[in-house]
Amino acid sequence: MPRQARLDAPGTLHHVIIRGIEQRQIVDDDEDRRNFVDRMGSLGLQTDTAIYAWALMSNHAHILLRSGAPGLSKYMKRFLTGYAVFYNRRHRRHGHLFQNRFKSIAVEEDSYFQELVRYIHLNPIRARMVESITKLDRYRWCGHSAVLGRLKNDWQDKEYVLKWFGEKTGEAKRAYRRFVKNGIEQGHRSDLIGGGLIRSQGGWTAVKDMNRQGVREKSDERILGSGEFVQQLIQQADEERKKQFHGTENMKIAIQHIKRECEDGGVDIKALKAGSRRRKTSKVRARLIEKLVEEFGISLAEAGRQLGVSSSAVAKVLSRRNIKHC
Repeated sequence: MPRQARLDAPGTLHHVIIRGIEQRQIVDDDEDRRNFVDRMGSLGLQTDTAIYAWALMSNHAHILLRSGAPGLSKYMKRFLTGYAVFYNRRHRRHGHLFQNRFKSIAVEEDSYFQELVRYIHLNPIRARMVESITKLDRYRWCGHSAVLGRLKNDWQDKEYVLKWFGEKTGEAKRAYRRFVKNGIEQGHRSDLIGGGLIRSQGGWTAVKDMNRQGVREKSDERILGSGEFVQQLIQQADEERKKQFHGTENMKIAIQHIKRECEDGGVDIKALKAGSRRRKTSKVRARLIEKLVEEFGISLAEAGRQLGVSSSAVAKVLSRRNIKHC
């Protein structure tokens, strides 16, 4: 069966998994690790790819990211090709370093963002590379320490992660750490490393219950999320392919419109993009969502990325406004 195309609309949240070929190591020492992490971060800044969580293991890596304007595939190609060339030269080897193409799962943000941040950041403890949460707090090869502010990664979007746990930074950090610590006992979670119906519904038992009740839910192996989200994402991907030629120009116009709308509404554009929920900011965001999606043809995921909310939040705003117009 031919492999399916990636769901690569800019602004989509992805859980990316990179594995070494034949389960071999992708890093041998700290110099390799530094190059891998620095390259991942610097390219993230260059391509406007937001990186929220990551863990570098010996023979694989996990990254939770939101793709930028160039798309996920272009970012990953530059990242992995550049690192493989560095690694092969340094270790005087030839051939492929990574297994096939990287795995990416498009994720429904509202349902899975916090769980995936925790799952990814607990990888070093599950693999017994780190003994405890206290040691993880200062571990260099995982994004957890940066979220807590113990290590500095200017390219990692710590603020966006913390906003899920509280309004004030100190309280959010404490709540985040408690949440991560409480997940240690969960162990390996196969439901968070792929898409499809069984994972999205939380297991085979839930799927059997749905079948008994005659419930039909749309699913896709490339997507972790509800049937509504799956349908929305696939439709969006089809539309994205149709309007690819005009997409770049539309995005430039849309960005200028966002700036003007913020100026006219007296809203700080940084607060808007950081996800501020202040009433005035929310009103401007709602107007912008309608404009960007319905007039400029911007995808739900990209509109969310530009306006500091998830794609499902964009869909909810559009749904509410359509009801009012009826």
